[in-house]
Amino acid sequence: MSHDQAIVFGVLGAMLLLFAWGRWRYDLVALMALLTVLATGVLPFEQAFDGFAHPAVITVAAVLVLSRALQNAGLVDAAVRLLAPLKGKPTLQLIAQTVIVAVLSAFMNNVGALALMLPVALRQAYRDGYSPAIALMPLAFGSLLGGLTTLIGTPPNLIVSSYRARELGEGFGMFAYAPVGGVIALAGVAFVTLLGWRLLPKDRRGAPDPDSVFDVSDYVTELRVGDDSRLVGQTLAEVEALVDDDDVAILALIRDETKRLAPRSFERVQAGDVLVVEAETAAIKALLSASDLTLEEDKAIEQADLANDDVAVQEGIVAPGSRFERKTSKALRLRSAHGINLLAVARAGKRIDQRLADVRFQIGDVLLLQGPSERMGEVTREYRLLPLAERDVGVTRPRRLLLAGAVMVAAITLVMTDLAPAHVAFTGAAVLLTLLNVLQRDEPYQAIDWPVIVLLAALIPVGTALEVTGGTALLADGVLALTGGLGPVWVLVTLLVVTMLLSDLVNNNATAVLMAPLAIDLAQRLEVAMDPLLMAVAIGASCAFLTPIGHQSNTLVLEPGGYRFGDYWRLGLPLELIIVLVGVPMILLVWPL
Repeated sequence: MSHDQAIVFGVLGAMLLLFAWGRWRYDLVALMALLTVLATGVLPFEQAFDGFAHPAVITVAAVLVLSRALQNAGLVDAAVRLLAPLKGKPTLQLIAQTVIVAVLSAFMNNVGALALMLPVALRQAYRDGYSPAIALMPLAFGSLLGGLTTLIGTPPNLIVSSYRARELGEGFGMFAYAPVGGVIALAGVAFVTLLGWRLLPKDRRGAPDPDSVFDVSDYVTELRVGDDSRLVGQTLAEVEALVDDDDVAILALIRDETKRLAPRSFERVQAGDVLVVEAETAAIKALLSASDLTLEEDKAIEQADLANDDVAVQEGIVAPGSRFERKTSKALRLRSAHGINLLAVARAGKRIDQRLADVRFQIGDVLLLQGPSERMGEVTREYRLLPLAERDVGVTRPRRLLLAGAVMVAAITLVMTDLAPAHVAFTGAAVLLTLLNVLQRDEPYQAIDWPVIVLLAALIPVGTALEVTGGTALLADGVLALTGGLGPVWVLVTLLVVTMLLSDLVNNNATAVLMAPLAIDLAQRLEVAMDPLLMAVAIGASCAFLTPIGHQSNTLVLEPGGYRFGDYWRLGLPLELIIVLVGVPMILLVWPL
């Protein structure tokens, strides 16, 4: 092994360990790997940022923008209409919503499609009294399976296609993945919806009590301001500050029989006011001790009592990349900056009873928020919260839906007929939908998952360093030695299995960047067609079903579903076996060696 090869393998090994560790963001790790190969002279500085101009990177960004446009147009609302007649039929709901998310994932970003359907699946589970665990893991797996079917369904498909274009002058077509990916998707969806969910532990499949998760009656109290109270004339913020103001939230002010929800902190207290306060018992006692407020008679206060036309009570899920992740409500300044009150936090289907100000949010946490309706919508968009609410299943924007659909079909047609490459066609479609006001001016930039773009742009030059130093050839030698001369078919099987296992531990885009050059090298050594080996890499890189860290879709459902780390292999291992048993024959049938 040469000096440069040792450096590259050392960098890759450290990068994969950091990916699996998960302590640092994957885009930062990828940039560190890129800077290391540059600093050591393995890669010339001139090639440092070639990845940002790579067609696959540009196409991924454009598809993310188009996903937002389809969401704005009401495509998902149209799809959800199919679920309306299935109320009270959990098995049919599970099948229908998993099929819908798989179809959406063929033309949208996987996580984007899942994020749109996740609140719907949760609401249906709560409404019909079955555990979200039954529905959410199949839903996440369905989003990955659907991405196997088209060029734009998942970034690994675009990456693999770009390597084929480099070697053969032409990448895979828009639906070149469909014959293999479509059959795998059908088999996978059938398994997870009909049998797979039954493999989850019974305690995860127990029906939750949705009413108890966010029952506010135990935490909301009415306190009266006496006629001669020393609090008269003080602001609500000053009242809250009598104890730690992160322990007490004034949700409403009742004055002269009129209830004013989510009052401003600068509102001044008057004699006879009744303050509707949300706090734990200890904080209420501390507030009563520090003031001359009196406790009103116990009243049953529900969520509906805390909302009206101007003030909303909204449940939202912390999505991957959300500004809530690993932050506290105090650090986010929800109340001071936005007038939003945090009422409760649920994790793994159970309400968190600790002091809310100390809760550090995790992906998948369900938050109960109260605040001005217009601000609530802005906060959920800006902070990347998935609103957990009943969706309007009527398509209220037919013109936008028609425009978005027509533009999307036109872009796909340009790619299929070779009139324009994918990165040009889909970028043009994104620009056109912005001009047509399907997307607002700033929405394209908000829709792009920039960490994914940086990850891809940084890893492509690192992959180039692996190739130019001969590292890919060494890996190919290892694969051939592992198969012991058993022939190309076993090399294909090994490549598919190794790619899947790697994707279970690290980012699937990184897996595709590392494994696609290896597939090409193996094809050249064995003197066989490279298409079946590249197809094995594309399938394997997108089939991360053994862990919650292999793909963002898996991570997103971990907490709302109440899953544990070890639950994924129960459903994922047999699914990956099915993918190998179905995928290898289909690859050999459609793409002979």
